[in-house]
Amino acid sequence: MSAVATTARSLTVVQLIPSMHAGGAERSALEIARALVQAGHRSVVISAGGRLVEQLLAEGSEHVTLDIGKKSISTLGRLHALRRVLRQLRPDIVHARSRLPAWMGWWAMKGLQPRPHFVTTVHGLNSPGRYSAILLRGERIVAVSQTLRDYVLSHYRWLEPGRVRVIPRGIDPIAFPYGHRPDDAWTRAFLAQYPQLAGAPILTLPGRGTRLKGHHDGVNLIADLRRRGIDARLLLLGVIEPGREAYAEELRVLIRSLDLERHVVMTSARNDVRDIYAISALVLQLSNKPESFGRTVVEALSLCRPVLGYAHGGVGELLAELYPAGRVPPGDRERLVERAAELLRVAPAIPMLHNYRLSDMQQATLALYDEVMAER
Repeated sequence: MSAVATTARSLTVVQLIPSMHAGGAERSALEIARALVQAGHRSVVISAGGRLVEQLLAEGSEHVTLDIGKKSISTLGRLHALRRVLRQLRPDIVHARSRLPAWMGWWAMKGLQPRPHFVTTVHGLNSPGRYSAILLRGERIVAVSQTLRDYVLSHYRWLEPGRVRVIPRGIDPIAFPYGHRPDDAWTRAFLAQYPQLAGAPILTLPGRGTRLKGHHDGVNLIADLRRRGIDARLLLLGVIEPGREAYAEELRVLIRSLDLERHVVMTSARNDVRDIYAISALVLQLSNKPESFGRTVVEALSLCRPVLGYAHGGVGELLAELYPAGRVPPGDRERLVERAAELLRVAPAIPMLHNYRLSDMQQATLALYDEVMAER
């Protein structure tokens, strides 16, 4: 579904982000870029590049390759290049989606005439302090959940509440259709690639290769289920990443120590997550620190697949609203295995989602741009 803007004239909107590889912030940048193009605006993303750039360009946006997100003193040397690019582009709005790119954009806009409007998105529960506070200098600040809005307002008492708007991430119900089942050919090919997953309920834990995603808890959950006589398999989807080899080996050691080599599969990021979720008995969200949102919760529930997750942060907020049966206290190993066993036996019905749609997020963001432009 296309987003619709009400601005009478065409805008140039530049989004600043460290890279365009994968992740919630990157996908949001891609989705807003698409909405801008569909609404007749000029969309530019400035980043160090990544695998999503090809799709960004194919959908009509422009990309400027400039590493403005690497936490290194050398990044400051690119400030003049960024200012030069912005002077050439003459953007109406600069939208920063990460802290260091936001600082770079803030400094680069100094002296630009006319000065672009500055919009920011807070995507995570960043440590409070001066470095993080740059994301609260936007004329409008997007928070991706009510949890995140409450968090920034509680830590930055000087922040005007009216500037902070909750615009949750959204998913495309066409991309994640209710009740979807993959075709037999895909299922056969997938299980042939990962034969360990065949013949038992699959629990899928999506998440990049970082300890924060709770992979250890997922592995221990499978061990605990097996001790109860419940056969289940675990798919750690997206855990294998370049530069995270030591963490992946740490997980392999844990898996071997629990004699689970035939019950746990680790993969790199894949493009067929919809089909993977659709054949999963449970989708897990076990981040050991509160997250700002929880897109995988919405994706899985949109497909009519049950979700089991820790009841904190944005994930807890979503589960409380959309699937209360899937909530467990963070880190409670006993409650986690009990609830998993219950959901594997009989999962409560999942109603069709009527909110958290991609089009809602796109339209709300473009409306925010309209609001900012109207103030000049």
